[in-house]
Amino acid sequence: MRRLTGVLIWLFALLGTPAFAEAPAGLQFLETRLAAIANTSPGNIGIAALDLKSGEMVAIHGDDPFPMASTVKVAVAANYLAQVEFGQRELDERIGGTTASQLLARMLIHSDNAATDKLIRNLGGPAKIQEWLDQRNITGLRIDRNIASLLAARRDLWDVRDSSSPKAMVELLRRLDSGTLLKPQSKAYLLRLMAQCQTGKNRMRYLLPAGTPVEHKTGTLDGLTNDVGFITLPNGRRLAVAFFARSTSNRPATIAAAARAVYDGFIDYWHSPASTFQLNFGTP
Repeated sequence: MRRLTGVLIWLFALLGTPAFAEAPAGLQFLETRLAAIANTSPGNIGIAALDLKSGEMVAIHGDDPFPMASTVKVAVAANYLAQVEFGQRELDERIGGTTASQLLARMLIHSDNAATDKLIRNLGGPAKIQEWLDQRNITGLRIDRNIASLLAARRDLWDVRDSSSPKAMVELLRRLDSGTLLKPQSKAYLLRLMAQCQTGKNRMRYLLPAGTPVEHKTGTLDGLTNDVGFITLPNGRRLAVAFFARSTSNRPATIAAAARAVYDGFIDYWHSPASTFQLNFGTP
């Protein structure tokens, strides 16, 4: 059976057709486990996990929009750093009496909303950041308001404004990691800040083994808990992940359980004999 599987993958590669759909056969058990976690609050849990090397993904409600809350700050930081690369902004530029580098650190490490809105205003407002995303064909993620306006509005966790699907968020993360949005120096700068994130210690990091490298950004509103970013596995493979949870009463614990399931699931997958055999043929 393993020989037949390997031959089929080789044939699919020759034909240019993906051998697997969104969740490869070897990851369907992980998809089932994540679905069970998500079904504790049907329609309210969104998950996407992408292997950045192979492109293999597992997603639950992956195309559904969820409020981004402060996870939008990853896009704000990326836009500002891209402007620095083009010589249109500087990290030591003073914005409202504070350097841009200090504002970026406050925004990503401590989730400072005032710092975020200063950067958004300096970049020309939410519409300008959205334009930057649109020009780079990043779809399924929209930025409509600054943080102050978002917090002042009547809470609606199904409002499509300022939302992202789990797949759209991991695509943004993939593009950041691949170097198509930022140069290596800017990418490293962003990841260093995300690695220092001080919020949401009971979410993505909580159940992962001590010392697991994680670069992430959390998001929180009344009734909403998010965590997005990167997890590095012991074998060096890196995952882009997005966890969105609304309405359910046990949101941080749900995210922690989902993150650990993703961590264990991908480790088991890459350690399995079948995946080793497939890699020898080359995954399409």
